[in-house]
Amino acid sequence: MGNRKRVLILGGTGEAAELAAQAATISGVEVIISLAGRTRQAAMSSTLRIGGFGGVSGLRDYLQEQEIDLLIDATHPFAAQISCHAAQAADDCDIPRLMLLRPAWEMMRGDNWIEVESNEAAARVLPGLAQRIFLTIGRQELASYAHLKQLWFLMRMIEPPLPDTPVPPGKLLLERGAFSLESERSLLGEYDIGAIVSKNSGGDATYGKIIAARELGLPVVMVQRPSMPNGETVADVETAIFWLRNWLLP
Repeated sequence: MGNRKRVLILGGTGEAAELAAQAATISGVEVIISLAGRTRQAAMSSTLRIGGFGGVSGLRDYLQEQEIDLLIDATHPFAAQISCHAAQAADDCDIPRLMLLRPAWEMMRGDNWIEVESNEAAARVLPGLAQRIFLTIGRQELASYAHLKQLWFLMRMIEPPLPDTPVPPGKLLLERGAFSLESERSLLGEYDIGAIVSKNSGGDATYGKIIAARELGLPVVMVQRPSMPNGETVADVETAIFWLRNWLLP
């Protein structure tokens, strides 16, 4: 390996792909980006790894076997389990770790948010709130709403739910962001949406629905982020690159 530093980026976000692409251009760096599943985001100048690690022990083994020098966790803000595993494995291997975590959205004047801690809590507040719901939580949590047979859901996600997943009544919309304000405004009107359920993912790609809801006076049931492990955290790719360059200094 010479003096090259091996950097493992845990990805799955647009920021991770951008970070991998920029990091791969730095002299003396070899970048491996790991994705949990299928995605079209991949930095071609980096080594791409697909699939899980098998918990903390599996990740710890990988870090040691691949002689990883630095670990950057750029997973989704709701991927708390892998972030916890990354923290423990990096600590066990005494490897510097950084979290790249986009800032959460904050309530603004005109917003009507109902903040909840989980999808189960979100499902509990929907009856009586609205009859037609725009559900933008991804495919993995659909079952939390499947019992609400009296409501109608417009469910947007990138990939269809797995077979045998309980799904609430309504329509599936398979689309990948970013989504413009104009398209979100049009969508809410076309389907006569009365309320939105969203995870507080942050970022610009899906913020249009939040602005549209504000304009239309629609309530947003906002699922709050899970707690993340302690550790050095940055909010953008530029600062992550600065952190990386600092570790490369002789």
